[in-house]
Amino acid sequence: MATNLSIDPKLLDAALKAGGLKTKKDTVNLALEEFIKRRKSADIISLFGKIEYDKDYDYKKARKRKK
Repeated sequence: MATNLSIDPKLLDAALKAGGLKTKKDTVNLALEEFIKRRKSADIISLFGKIEYDKDYDYKKARKRKK
C-alpha cells in the first residue's frame, strides 16, 4: 500500500541516525513496531494489582505429576 505522509524531516533524520538503519522506510517501520510494543506493554502494566488471586490455591500441589 503506497502512502504519502508528511513526516518532519528533522525527526526522520534523527531517527535514521539513532536507529542506524539504511533506509527511511526501515526507520519508520521500526519506529512503528517499537511504538506498538510500548503501548502493549503499558496495557499489561496497567493490569498490575487489579487481578485477584485465590488465596487458598496450592500451586505446589498443582505441580505434582499424576501417576
